[in-house]
Amino acid sequence: MGVEEFANVIAAPSVVILDVRTPAEFAEGHIEGAVNIPVESADYIDQVAQLDPSVTYAVYCRSGNRSQPAVDGLASVGVTSVYELESGTIGWTDAGQPLVS
Repeated sequence: MGVEEFANVIAAPSVVILDVRTPAEFAEGHIEGAVNIPVESADYIDQVAQLDPSVTYAVYCRSGNRSQPAVDGLASVGVTSVYELESGTIGWTDAGQPLVS
């Protein structure tokens, strides 16, 4: 989904925002309130398997390339309510949205 729709989704207090970039990328700047679970870590599936499958998740990466495998991983552990930011933090900031560090 696009930036505006994603911003509307994450405005809901019950939505968990997942940043699936590396810890270094996360430290440089992330969407406020996001939790960092790097999709490229060896234990990504183990980490997301511990998440509550009944919660809604909003997933993003830097450009949209890593978020799709992350969403697939969430689905593989039974998470069914997931929104993906198609343009990542690049599109997010290009649209004038803030990152925090």
